[in-house]
Amino acid sequence: QARVEESGGGSAQAGESLSLTCSVGEYAAKHCELGWHRQGPGNARELVAHISRRGGTKYATSVRGRFTISQERDPNNDWARVYLQMNNLLTEDTAIYYCKADCVIYPDIGPAYPFNYWGQGTQVTVSS
Repeated sequence: QARVEESGGGSAQAGESLSLTCSVGEYAAKHCELGWHRQGPGNARELVAHISRRGGTKYATSVRGRFTISQERDPNNDWARVYLQMNNLLTEDTAIYYCKADCVIYPDIGPAYPFNYWGQGTQVTVSS
């Protein structure tokens, strides 16, 4: 079981900045890549940004150039954190933001398989 906990978010006016932090425990630090998704009112959940264990990043077109994803990883793989710095916020950025851990599960018996863990979500509200 991977621990995935978000913090940050809140309310801002258009053009302002907010940041999000996601902390994960030992299993996720060892076996997972991390990212952020969001779900706005009436919309499906969508990828915002993703960062690989080696630091490769990808962004949704709508946030590229405004949002920055980064991470810290304990050298002993006891923990990891992923950050989302959101600048020049737009009203359409209003959503619940979820941290996602894309993991590989290594069972005692049988082959490894992919599995995702999600945080509980944190609200970001941008007003004009």
